Amino acid sequence: ECFMKKNTKKVLKTAGIVSASAAATYFLIGNFFYYVTLTKKGLENPFVAKIASGNGKKDEERLRLDAIKETGKDWFASVSKEKLAIKSSNSDKILHADFIFPERPSDVYVIVIHGYTSSPAGMGIYAQKYHELGYNVLTPSLNGHADSESSVITMGWKDRLDVIDWINFIVENFPESKIVLHGESMGSATTMMATGENLPDNVKVAVADCGFTSVWDIFSNKIKNNFKMHEFPTLYSANLVNKMYSGFDFKEASAVEQLKKSKTPTIFIHGDKDTFVPYEMLEKVYEACASEKEKVTIENSPHARNACVDPELYWNSITNFINKYI
Repeated sequence: ECFMKKNTKKVLKTAGIVSASAAATYFLIGNFFYYVTLTKKGLENPFVAKIASGNGKKDEERLRLDAIKETGKDWFASVSKEKLAIKSSNSDKILHADFIFPERPSDVYVIVIHGYTSSPAGMGIYAQKYHELGYNVLTPSLNGHADSESSVITMGWKDRLDVIDWINFIVENFPESKIVLHGESMGSATTMMATGENLPDNVKVAVADCGFTSVWDIFSNKIKNNFKMHEFPTLYSANLVNKMYSGFDFKEASAVEQLKKSKTPTIFIHGDKDTFVPYEMLEKVYEACASEKEKVTIENSPHARNACVDPELYWNSITNFINKYI
């Protein structure tokens, strides 16, 4: 009997050590994934950024498309613009954006929203086109990117509230304004998520270019295809860490669910060769959208290069759609 008691204690002690070790490992896995994908410092590491963004070896065509997009950065650097800063209504942070005035006064304001690992400058080709169309252009820095004071990335979910702050800023200062939201990739998810909120009537149109269905879905895809890991325990653990640090659940951050409440006419655009945000997600977000809508497929286009592959189809589709409502 004495032996049995000693043996039971030893087993329980061992089980406790194993359980504690497993719990620590579980948390460390999630913490690692969170750090390398959802913190500004993590993405500053070139190796981490390469894995996170899925940038592998590029063929000549991809290099050509990248070069086209880079011209937008050059334009953005050269154009006259103003730095804007406003207080966030949802945190103690100051929000930052670049504002580009048109050559002639206009009551149309386009909020151009960048993607993951990008920046306002990275959206230069879109800002340039809207500037040429004679519109005001505002390019915010999303959480954890560019001029943002935040050290963490929220994949569009908290960014949607910041975009609404910018919308309200425009409306308060320019009551007659007509607002267009144009987002790419994570910026597209931000746009779609924002349209699920109660927006001012000034918001007339949304452009959703290659956006994902939800944060959970896109990370599930990345974990399997970029990091070569399993959804469990990595994604479940990372979700727990994210809830601790950023206060939301990956599944809660859903463009699909937000679009079901949308009243904003939205045009959805996606490249059929997009593997980073799978092309199949286009149909899911389009079908979910409760507002007036249109969808456009850009053939032979990889991720976030739709305007470079077929600029005529891309911009004709967008301008025709905008002109219906503005």
